[in-house]
Amino acid sequence: MPDDERVAYESQPRPADGDSLLAEREQPPTGFRQRVQTTLEIIRANPTGRIALKVIVAVVGAIVVLVGLALIPLPGPGWLLVIAGLGVWAVEYHWARRLLTFTRRNVQAWTRWATRQSWPVRLLLGAFGLVFVSVVVWLSLKLSLGIDLVAEALHYLATH
Repeated sequence: MPDDERVAYESQPRPADGDSLLAEREQPPTGFRQRVQTTLEIIRANPTGRIALKVIVAVVGAIVVLVGLALIPLPGPGWLLVIAGLGVWAVEYHWARRLLTFTRRNVQAWTRWATRQSWPVRLLLGAFGLVFVSVVVWLSLKLSLGIDLVAEALHYLATH
């Protein structure tokens, strides 16, 4: 070993006598995201693990998206579940990652725009949102279950 390399090698800190070999390695990742990323890299290193990961991500993402799509016309977290399913797919699929980024960017832009508006405009947006959700619930109940909430409400008002 040349003298320059020996000096550089000898100047590196060495673990104490009782330390394990892990002390010589890099420190393990500290954040949750980093741990998940490391775990995914380990799984992807094996061809079988890579295929299994793709299949599991595809199936779980599809289930979450389908449940979210089913809940969109009903009161509940429909869109949130669709976006969560897209997040699951984004673990393995680049197209889902791009779509999730696009969705996040547009939702943030819409939120920033809405918060800059005056209170009357915000109330109008909220009222429009409530009317939209009400029409979707009414149509979905009428077309899928045959229950007409407007006719039932008018009938109730007429008889009481």
